[in-house]
Amino acid sequence: MNTAAITAGPPQAPEGTRFRVLYAISFSHFLNDMIQSLILAIYPMLKGEFSLSFAQIGLITLTYQLTASLLQPLVGLYTDKHPKPHSLAFGMGSTLCGLLLLSVAPNFGVVLVAAALVGTGSSVFHPESSRIARLASGGQPGLAQSIFQVGG
Repeated sequence: MNTAAITAGPPQAPEGTRFRVLYAISFSHFLNDMIQSLILAIYPMLKGEFSLSFAQIGLITLTYQLTASLLQPLVGLYTDKHPKPHSLAFGMGSTLCGLLLLSVAPNFGVVLVAAALVGTGSSVFHPESSRIARLASGGQPGLAQSIFQVGG
């Protein structure tokens, strides 16, 4: 039996795993998803402010979901072939612009544009941040993705 292969001691993090990057991207994921949840939280205010029907509230949700969910795989497909490191900042910026526009929206049409901007930001943020988590994984992509997912 080869006793040299057996070592006692605390488990070591694999060389190359960038935990600071993973924690930062997880926190960014948390912020991104919290901003998105604000849309749902202000539905009662929007309904009262613009005298919206429940169908119009549903249209806000549809607009957000179309841009956030259905656009995301297309963004991921594109950025897999053409990595764009700046797209992470663009995604967060789009989400922020959507939220700011929502705060000053004068009518329902502008609310829909704001929801689309928030959704677009999400669809750009998620594929790029997943790519960064994989790059920072140090050979442990499952652990890296898990840390990233804790944020949102």
